[in-house]
Amino acid sequence: MTVDAPSRPALAERQARVAVAVLFFTNGALFANLLPRYPQIKADLDMSNAVYGLAVAAFPAGAIAAGLAAGTAIRRLGSARAAVTGTLLTGAGILAAGLADSVALFAGALFLAGAMDAVTDVAQNAHGLRVQRRYGRSIINSFHAIWSIGAVAGGSMAAVAIALGLSRGQHLTISAVVFAIAACVALRYCLSGPESEPAPAPEADDGRLDRAAGHEATARRRTIYVLAALVLIATAGTLVEDAGSSWATLYLSGSLHASVTLAAFGYIALVGAQFVGRIIGDRLVDRFGQRTVARAGGLITAAGMGLALAVPSVPGTILGFAAAGFGVATLVPAAMHEADELPGLKPGSGLAIVSWLMRLGFLASPPVVGLVTDVTSLRVGLLVVPLAGLLALLLAGVLRNGNANSPSGT
Repeated sequence: MTVDAPSRPALAERQARVAVAVLFFTNGALFANLLPRYPQIKADLDMSNAVYGLAVAAFPAGAIAAGLAAGTAIRRLGSARAAVTGTLLTGAGILAAGLADSVALFAGALFLAGAMDAVTDVAQNAHGLRVQRRYGRSIINSFHAIWSIGAVAGGSMAAVAIALGLSRGQHLTISAVVFAIAACVALRYCLSGPESEPAPAPEADDGRLDRAAGHEATARRRTIYVLAALVLIATAGTLVEDAGSSWATLYLSGSLHASVTLAAFGYIALVGAQFVGRIIGDRLVDRFGQRTVARAGGLITAAGMGLALAVPSVPGTILGFAAAGFGVATLVPAAMHEADELPGLKPGSGLAIVSWLMRLGFLASPPVVGLVTDVTSLRVGLLVVPLAGLLALLLAGVLRNGNANSPSGT
């Protein structure tokens, strides 16, 4: 008896992997270039805090408005072209937001950028999963880790531009042009051909066709159930991310009286641990399966942050946020991978639905936590983190537990 060793990916597949990595890096870097410019834009346009809050909410609003169109864009253009087109238009929207001379134009530009970012996000994940299927092993988590690197690089690029005294127009033009060129070059090395292989036609057997119709109805109900569970798993991941970005610093500095410098380490610990989790996530998924990794991650999140909230201290809370970031590192990539494999859906539709509903949850999270905090305390509001971990633990059964691309899902 012989065991076939896994074949090394062909040159075209290795080039496609690098190309998708470039698209993820570019997507992370583009918007991060604008964020450090927000205070200056707010001052130049003389926006109150309320107006500013409404204006910047245009970005996620645009993403929600266009989210479901991503599947159509993928089917018409192909995932690679849709991702690159979205990247070019996102860059244009960000540049327009930086140059806007009125609040209306600023919000409108952010709405466009958010809409195109949603298309890019779904399309680049769809193409990354195409490449993953060619590899025969998990690589999707590494793309999300590279997105994080891109976000750090974009923020650093903006900091350098500000230090050099570049105007917003100069800085954001350079950013848009550099990343547009990078995306267009990456397109050349993406995979060609259809997004999915056509399913074989059933044999002409009346009895088998009747049974197939019954199986199809059952499969459709299961697809709806699995899709709903995947949305909740992905939302659990984004809820933890939002808790870190929106509330970690406030909780550490306000409730636990940490210094401003030390309080910043709550979010830094979460993002840093999440990055580590994504770097090693593919190897963990290949060895233990997505279901096991998601369950373990949910348990780590619930136990780590739950203990930090039960016995509050500054070091313990920072470690709790780190545990949460590590625990949810693979949840969004896992949900997107599983959604892309669901039977009975058009190419890109499962990804688009999960991404769209996940963004709705992400948008609703801050006001819900804020409302709970106003009624009780921020410590109680942050229970959303261990609860998200428990949700992932309970629903991870819908994920497959074999190889990332195993058709059997065993």
